[in-house]
Amino acid sequence: MNTPIQTAHSSAPPFNTVLFTRWLAVGSLLGLIFLGLGWELLWAPLRPGGSWLALKALPLCIPLAGLLKNRMYTYRWVSLMVWLYFTEGAVRAYGDRPPSNYLAMLEVLLCLALFTACALHVRLRLAHAKAAALPPKEANTP
Repeated sequence: MNTPIQTAHSSAPPFNTVLFTRWLAVGSLLGLIFLGLGWELLWAPLRPGGSWLALKALPLCIPLAGLLKNRMYTYRWVSLMVWLYFTEGAVRAYGDRPPSNYLAMLEVLLCLALFTACALHVRLRLAHAKAAALPPKEANTP
């Protein structure tokens, strides 16, 4: 009885999942940028009229091009950089008054989403590359 040849691609992660993690990372990064600007300029600035702390959104603009170009290295270092913003959000969620503490909680959630998306994206792409590099196996080999 002949059995079909199984390819290495059958164990590869679905492309939809990789694409989803990519756009989740880009969306959460954009969310962090807009949150940082809106928080410190409009919604709950440290000083009336805005704060120089809005410049914290500037470093988040740097990896945006790398994520949009789907560069693996960018996903890796963004997953480390995001913990700085997570720490700020956690500290301000505990120490600030409303509405600033609510914005800090939103920052924490966006950071967790960004980290998860970056980590999953890297893991899925590496698994896909590894599966694509394996030679095809026959199902009836001894």
